[in-house]
Formats: sequence, structure tokens, C-alpha cells
Amino acid sequence: MDSLSYSSVKSMLIQARGSLNSRLSEFEPLALLFAPLLTLFLAQVIGSVLGVVHEKGLKACLLGFIMGFLKMIPGVQSYIDAEKQKVVDQLQSGGSSKKNNWAKELPVKGLGVQVLEKMETEKRNDPTWQGKCSGTVYIGGNESEGHFTLINQACSMFAHTNPLHIDVFQSVVRFESEVVAMTAALLGSKETVSGEQICGNMTSGGTESIVLAVKSSRDYMKSKKGIKRPEMIIPESGHSAYDKAAQYFNIKLWRVPVGKDFRADVKAMRRHINRNTIMIVGSAPGFPHGIIDPIEELGQLALSYGICFHVDLCLGGFVLPFARKLGYQIPAFDFSVQGVTSISIDVHKYGLAPKGTSTVLYRNHEIRKHQFVAVTEWSGGLYVSPTIAGSRPGSLVAGAWAAMMSLGEEGYLENTSKIMEASKRLEEGVRGISELFVVGKPDMTIVAFGSKSLDIFEVNDIMSSKGWHLNALQRPNSIHICVTLQHVPVVDDFLQDLREAVETVKANPGPITGGLAPIYGAAGKMPDRGMVNELLVSFMDSQY
Repeated sequence: MDSLSYSSVKSMLIQARGSLNSRLSEFEPLALLFAPLLTLFLAQVIGSVLGVVHEKGLKACLLGFIMGFLKMIPGVQSYIDAEKQKVVDQLQSGGSSKKNNWAKELPVKGLGVQVLEKMETEKRNDPTWQGKCSGTVYIGGNESEGHFTLINQACSMFAHTNPLHIDVFQSVVRFESEVVAMTAALLGSKETVSGEQICGNMTSGGTESIVLAVKSSRDYMKSKKGIKRPEMIIPESGHSAYDKAAQYFNIKLWRVPVGKDFRADVKAMRRHINRNTIMIVGSAPGFPHGIIDPIEELGQLALSYGICFHVDLCLGGFVLPFARKLGYQIPAFDFSVQGVTSISIDVHKYGLAPKGTSTVLYRNHEIRKHQFVAVTEWSGGLYVSPTIAGSRPGSLVAGAWAAMMSLGEEGYLENTSKIMEASKRLEEGVRGISELFVVGKPDMTIVAFGSKSLDIFEVNDIMSSKGWHLNALQRPNSIHICVTLQHVPVVDDFLQDLREAVETVKANPGPITGGLAPIYGAAGKMPDRGMVNELLVSFMDSQY
């Protein structure tokens, strides 16, 4: 029976082969050779196109195709370039003419100590920033007294030091270790649930802290899961530093729309997780609106998929721990949350340290070791570096240590009380202006507001004419102020100027001369985001 079945099958195969050969004999041999190759090529092209459509969306792809076609028409590209240059010139607001007086080579004869006088003159020409800038300067008072003076002296004392040379500048190495340890203690390192292995390093700022956390997460997940085409998922409100990291390290970035409360949408982020996902991100709070993402829910999501979870505490790290002690209702945000694998926290914001100081923290050394770069085959010797920079300014490390040690817990509690109260007063004042609305429910010291009846960017232009430097936002169109100690004594002044600005725009709607409202408005409505990207790059290229 078995031999009969085998013979039948063999006979059928022989007949099928004969029939197939007979049909293929009708085609040219070259056609038979190239047909599979062409099919494979077309399949790859179609796969690539579908991948781009999936990543960018059908609408964005169609717009990109149409714009690309239009730019091929003679004269269109040159017209676009000319219009783009007009916008860049308007954004510069006379910056090009100022650059004509900038030094372009060394002076033949050095200025000696007179260079300090020249620097003082240049500094006096800067716009007034005391109490007028959103964020920017976080230390209160005058820069020639108090905490300013202390920081300046600390930095000056260690201006020549470099923590790269750990055998020489041991004091600075100790300062860095203690800054990291003290910062970690604020974020749950002493709690058993954290694993009690929290470690980290100081960096040049929040962007470097985030970039290093992404790099470490990418390499950690590669070693753990073998992921070679990494992807990360962030809410739409996540900082632009993640875009930098994605470009630097070839990581696909998914920006997911936030919920109606402007917090990260956990369900939406879950839908983007796949086998290539290395990490998700949450902020406490987010830069645009001062709203804390659902960190605990995101932590559970990361745990359930075995991926990394970074929390951006660059703004909130030196406020939220103290606000909680003062009785404010603050949701969980630190290493006490299971699933959190890394945190970035700026010391140069509410930590009141000199500019250029931040920390990146990890739950354990197993993750942190992927941050380091070790070189064994260099003729210059064995080399290992903890951060992106090799040489680093020990002066800034010393300044951060001095800030934290001089203020102590009592100092930070006092400062937090002042800025939280000022923020609530400012928020209430904005809500009292009928033409404006506050975006979401701020958890901390950022108040973002827009308008359904006025062009909020025109309001911003009027505020700029009064000396205020606020941040313009999109989705929705709005502006925000990040409250610091500089603003505590001027909340009433800000609100008065804001009321007047609203009344001015109501009475005289339309852009003011030199204002940027038309540019911000057009950029927000422009469907071709590639053109907006080109505009930003051209503007930045013109600055230096």
C-alpha cells in the first residue's frame, strides 16, 4: 500500500514537472532569470513605501510627494528659497547687521585686562532678563549678591579643573559623586523598592542627560533582547532632546498624541509597542504645560513588556520632592515606581546651580555601564569616558555641589514654597482673564495659556514689546511662562501687562510691526512640516 502511494505521488510530480517545463519553454531564458529578481525588487520597493506611509502617515507622504514634484518646476525652488530667506531675516530681527561688528580674527595686540571692560560693555547691551524671562534664570535676586556671588566664587575657585583627570582633581571627583548621591536620595534611592543601586553621572544639561539615557537603553536592550532596529515611544509633549537622540543613534521615534488632559496616553503608547521597542518615556512635568504624565501606569506598561522607561525630571527634580513635603498632592514620579529605569534631572534649573549642570541616574549599574565608552586599541593608551564630553569643566561640578550644600533641605523647601505659591497666584490671575484659558491643570511651576477669541501669538508680541520673554507653543497654539524665583516679586506686574496686552489685541487685532505672530501662526498651519524643518535649519545656520 505504501509503495503504491509513493509511486502515485512520484508519477504526479513527474507529470507536473513536465507540464511546467512545457509552459516555461514559451518564455525567453533571460525573462525567466530576471522575473524573480524584478519581483523581489518591486516587493522591496512596495515594502519601503508602505513602511514610510506607516511611519509618517498617508497625508504627510502625499504632501511630501506633491511638494517634491512642485519643486522640480523651474523657478519654484528659487521662489521658495527667497520667501524662506525673508522669514529667516524677520526672525533674526536685525541680527545680521550686528554680526558685521563681530571679531573675525585675533587682534594683533592683545587687550590684556581691558578685555574685561569690553565684556562688561557687551553685557550691558543684553536685554533685561531680571524677572522678565520664562525660566532661563532660576536664582533669585541680583546677580551681584547672595546665591549668585556664592556660585561665582565656587566656580572661580575650580575654573582650571577637569574631572577627566581623576587622579589629579580628586576634590572635583568627590563633588560629582556627592551631587549624584544627594540628587538620587531626593528621587527614592534610599527606598527598598528602588533596589538601592541607583547610580549616575553629571552632564552638561538636560539634553545630554536624555541622550545618554537613550543610548544606554538602546545598548542595554540590544544585549538583553538582541534588538538591532530600535524604536522608542514618547508622548507628543516629550522634550525635543529625544528627537536629537533618535537622529544621533538611528532610533525610530514614535510621537504619540496626548490625552484630552494633556497627559501621556498610556493606551495609545501601548499600541505602538512591538518587538523592536527599547523604551518609553514620561515627563514630570512636561515642558509645554507643566503637567505630570501617569508615571505609575507607564511603569507598569514598561514592566509588562520588559522594556526601559525613562522619566524626564529635568524641570521637576528639585521641586516635586519638596512640594510633596509641603503638602501638595504630587503623584508618584521617581525610582519608587517599579519599571522606571532611568531619570534625567537638571541641577542648573531649580537646583540653582550654574548653567551646564545636570545628572542622569539609572536604577542599577547593569544599565549604566552601557553609557560608558572604553577604548583599548588607541596608541594614546587605554581610555574610558563616562559621558559624551571627555574633558569637562570642574568649575561647574564645584558650583553645583556648592549650590546644594549651601541651600540644604531647608533652603529648597523655602524656595519651593515661594515658587509654588507664585505659580498658583499667576494661574488664578490668568484664569480670571475671560479671553484666555489655561491649558490643562498644571502640576507645578509652568502656566500655559491660549485663547479661543484672540490670536495668542499677537498677545505674545505685545508682551514682548513690554520686555517679557515667553515661550510660544503649538498643539494647541498657546504661550507659557515657567515661574522661577525671579518672578516671585513680579507676578502682579506680569498679570497687569497681560491684561493690557489682551485689551490691546482686542481693540486692534492684527500683527504689529516686527512681530512674530504671523510666522508662528503660519508655521502651525503649514501642512508640509518638511518646509517648516528647512526654515528652522536655515534660521539656525544664520546665527553663527
